[in-house]
Amino acid sequence: MITTQEKNDPFAAMRIPEYRNLMMGRFLFIMGLRMMGTLVGWWVYELTNEPFAIGLIGLSEVIPAVSLSLYAGHIIDISEKRKLLLRGVALYFAGVLLLLGLSSNYTASQISHHWIAFSIYVVIFFTGIFRAFTGPTFSTMVASIVPNEVLQNATTWNQGIWLSASVFGHASVGFLIAFIGNTGSLTIISILVLIGFFFMYQLKPKPPLNEPGEKKTLESVKEGLKFVFSTKEILGALSLDLFAVLFGGAVAMIPVFAKDILQAGPVGFGWLNAASDIGSILVVILLTFLPLRRQQGKKLFFAVGGFGLCIIIFAISRIFWLSFAVLLLSGILDGFSVVIRGTILQLKTPAHMRGRVMSVNSMFINSSNEFGQFESGVAAKLLNVVPSVVFGGSMTVLVVIITWLKAPSLRKMEY
Repeated sequence: MITTQEKNDPFAAMRIPEYRNLMMGRFLFIMGLRMMGTLVGWWVYELTNEPFAIGLIGLSEVIPAVSLSLYAGHIIDISEKRKLLLRGVALYFAGVLLLLGLSSNYTASQISHHWIAFSIYVVIFFTGIFRAFTGPTFSTMVASIVPNEVLQNATTWNQGIWLSASVFGHASVGFLIAFIGNTGSLTIISILVLIGFFFMYQLKPKPPLNEPGEKKTLESVKEGLKFVFSTKEILGALSLDLFAVLFGGAVAMIPVFAKDILQAGPVGFGWLNAASDIGSILVVILLTFLPLRRQQGKKLFFAVGGFGLCIIIFAISRIFWLSFAVLLLSGILDGFSVVIRGTILQLKTPAHMRGRVMSVNSMFINSSNEFGQFESGVAAKLLNVVPSVVFGGSMTVLVVIITWLKAPSLRKMEY
């Protein structure tokens, strides 16, 4: 039984040893994942000098990640989750090793830049497959480890760990590229993923709540989709995130802004990549000690709308520190929306459907982030980089206005 004092303890979830292991493993894995994503964007732009090529990275990952999301949710709900998680992380580690080989001087002397870039896309395609299973599995394991009384606290910590890992990953890889190059950076990434695997290996088995064969795959997938589409708060929050991030994906073009517009180099590139995540983690720390108590729905709308305005200012800025500041503010606003959305998902989803619902969430996130990266590349090719980012920020604001008018239940929601 959780006492009132324990429930209000900001460290309640982290006092659970198994939850700490999960968070340590997730921190190292996500840090490696974000470092790799950032490095690949810079690497491909160096190889091709073409913004559209950066967009193709997102497309390479989003196709398998989104295509398999619903099936992955069914598999997660009928599988032993610890084993499934370890298998996905191990396969991701293999992908890092392949990129490490592609980055070597020997490979560069034997293969043209065109074929190295193509090979990177192939590896990213397969990591998209692995992410379709690992991402939702992390989220489903949170609720299976902590009691419901501290689930909101655990969700906030979970988002904070993810954002902290993103901060360190984005910021550090810029410095690493500058000082030890792509090969050295990928070596560090492989070590981080391996240590993360060690922490996850210590988790207890998490048997499925649904027996294999209890429901046919298609029937199970339909059940998960029906639940999401019939729960207006979940659907509204996911839709807002999907379209806002889809159009507001300025982060995908940061290599272009850092290298060609702001003349900031690899170090400045690292700081610009980290800016939004630094803002987000500051908010998550604040919300850990001072959780939102009222009008969470309205605050979600204001946060996403402000995010869109920040993207517009970033696009037209020609001063490095102004660009950094508005990206920092966009991260603060995004941090609010991430915590609110994550809490809605955990509190509104029954235990036996978490795999499928978290996979739908993963599908929305992957399609908004990675397809948003592709959209940014296409828009940059058609409109040029700066107008494309202004367009994306403007569309984000428009989506918020439309959703405000069409989803009153989300606007009025409190938890």
